Amino acid sequence: MAQQTLPQMRRGRPREFDADAAVERAMDVFWSCGYHGTSLPDLLEATNLSRGSLYAAFGDKHGLFLRALDRYIDDALARLEIELDPGKNALAGLRTCLTGYVDRTSGAAGKRGCLVVATAMELAAHDTEVEQRIRRFFLRMETRLTEALASAQAAGELADGVEPATAARVLLSLLEGMRVVGKTGPDRTMSQAVVQALIDRFAK
Repeated sequence: MAQQTLPQMRRGRPREFDADAAVERAMDVFWSCGYHGTSLPDLLEATNLSRGSLYAAFGDKHGLFLRALDRYIDDALARLEIELDPGKNALAGLRTCLTGYVDRTSGAAGKRGCLVVATAMELAAHDTEVEQRIRRFFLRMETRLTEALASAQAAGELADGVEPATAARVLLSLLEGMRVVGKTGPDRTMSQAVVQALIDRFAK
């Protein structure tokens, strides 16, 4: 008689939750409360996970935070790539990018601030993994701004004497500084005026 082959049993218990959704919800909590201001019970409530499931999926609170920070950075860089699409007019892309920062630093969005900036001030000085992520983010952002400004220069749209790499560093400092100032709820028209003054200085 032929020996029957039993179906192979899967090992381990499949996860019964959406890890991406859990990271998204955790990101919102960290963004609103900061790393130290977020407790493990806060995360368990927001993600609807048990303590064991959270630890099994993410290691610990710090591991979940790094996943949330990575999500935030990925979203920010994806938005930047759309705004500075190399297939479109470079100076128009820069205007779109700057206008977006005016929107994100005004009203309720401005009060909430930026997870990257808040994390840089709270953790980067003594957390190597966080510091490396934030440094890479700022470097990538500065590189894309430099490339956009170089494209504008090649198209004859950049003012004489404006050096793309230096101008990109100025823009990076301005945009992230706007994130900090936005926490104080400044007048939107003031932010718009600052952005317009800088564009007028860079453009022919």
